[in-house]
Amino acid sequence: MTETKHSRSIRDPEAAQLALVEVQEILARQKLELNLLHREHHGVDSDRQSLVEQLVVKQQSAALQARLDHLHPADVAYILEALPREERLVIWELVRAERDGEILVEVSDAVRETLIASMDRDELVAAAETLDTDDLAALAQDLPEEVVEEISEGLSIPEREQLRTAMSYPEGSVGARMDFEMVTIRDDVTLEVVLRYLRRFDALPDHTDQVFVLNHSQKLIGALPISKLLVHEPDTLVREVMVEEVMNLHPHDDVSEAAQAFERYDLVSAPVLDQHGGLLGRLTVDEVVDVIREEGEQDVFAQAGLREEEDLFASVWESAKNRWLWLALNLCTAFFASRVIGAFEGTIEKVVALAALMPIVAGIAGNSSNQTMTLFIRSIALGQVNAKNAPRLFAKEFGIAGLNGVVWGSIAGLFAWWLYRESDQGLTLGLTMMLAMLLNLLLGALIGILVPLTLQRMGRDPAIGSSVLLTFSTDSMGFFLFLGLATLFFT
Repeated sequence: MTETKHSRSIRDPEAAQLALVEVQEILARQKLELNLLHREHHGVDSDRQSLVEQLVVKQQSAALQARLDHLHPADVAYILEALPREERLVIWELVRAERDGEILVEVSDAVRETLIASMDRDELVAAAETLDTDDLAALAQDLPEEVVEEISEGLSIPEREQLRTAMSYPEGSVGARMDFEMVTIRDDVTLEVVLRYLRRFDALPDHTDQVFVLNHSQKLIGALPISKLLVHEPDTLVREVMVEEVMNLHPHDDVSEAAQAFERYDLVSAPVLDQHGGLLGRLTVDEVVDVIREEGEQDVFAQAGLREEEDLFASVWESAKNRWLWLALNLCTAFFASRVIGAFEGTIEKVVALAALMPIVAGIAGNSSNQTMTLFIRSIALGQVNAKNAPRLFAKEFGIAGLNGVVWGSIAGLFAWWLYRESDQGLTLGLTMMLAMLLNLLLGALIGILVPLTLQRMGRDPAIGSSVLLTFSTDSMGFFLFLGLATLFFT
């Protein structure tokens, strides 16, 4: 059993926002005072001016450091992410060295890169040495290789083995996220012995809702919930009250699926076992919350066509490059849609009203199919879509699209007829509008289902670029259907 992590105060998101405003005000005040000093002491002895400026900076820095010292590491990370790079580095310099490691773990990947780039080797080693093995493993991939090697040499043999084990598992696996800090006991001791054992710790590992029961071969045979430990008689044997059926994980399990299990069964922690049933570590609810948050962010980025998480204050060049791939694809799809319209120039010249009405067909279908796609992406992520229920889901979504097409297509058709009722084309326009909207809604439902399913079959994230592909399909086909029907009806 390793030493437990230091307990941390509960984070208050509202307090973090207030702290960010305070930090921004102090930085702005410092900048303003320095600008005033430059104006007032222009031409004055440079040594005296430099001394005054140093005093101003020192005073404001002391105020900033005092504010940062009382913040949770996650709140400091929040502030760093919300500041431009030059101000971010000013604040980072004021963070106490012993807190560098835990703050580096909390910040986003993009911001972490800028902070690590500003630190020299000795600073990185000192920061990493303050971390527990599991946190160090999470940070190691962003550190220079020589820094990781130096840190490893300073670890004990068990800690070095834990670090090697954690780093050996692929990103996105349970093994890469598991915690090595846990309490283990034997099944042939009494609860009183267990209580005396627990009192020897300065603090229990975070999220300890159960202690794991091992046999003589160090294999997991059950778990003793803390609730049972407290309510049963002290002379009761562990084997009499322990839970033998424990939900366990394996290090190569997908951490997303493990997160779903935590949500489904209301877990706080779960043991991670090797192929022989030996206890390797545990997965805790705080890691699961991080996984859920990260996946939610990745889905948002993927649907927007962003390749990766972006530093809010990254350079214009870096941010632009991050957005190029899907912008290029979007440009191609826009040209394709324009060629679809161009193919019906003759029809549009005869019936000018078509140009005003056709965006409605594309817009309604895009919104409807986006709802279908969002539902399917979520269902796929939760593992609820399989070969047996997929046909029924297809039928349901087509039924919804057909009903919406009839209802809203009729409304749009009546509206088109009313707008152009005084012309001879009013009735035909209304009929064209209704049929085009019905067909495009059906097509949009098909695309909204097929895009995420196809991406999943290809081993890709079902959300990646889905909105771009969907917009392309509903726009192009909406224009084609509307103008194609109009060509049939008006010629």
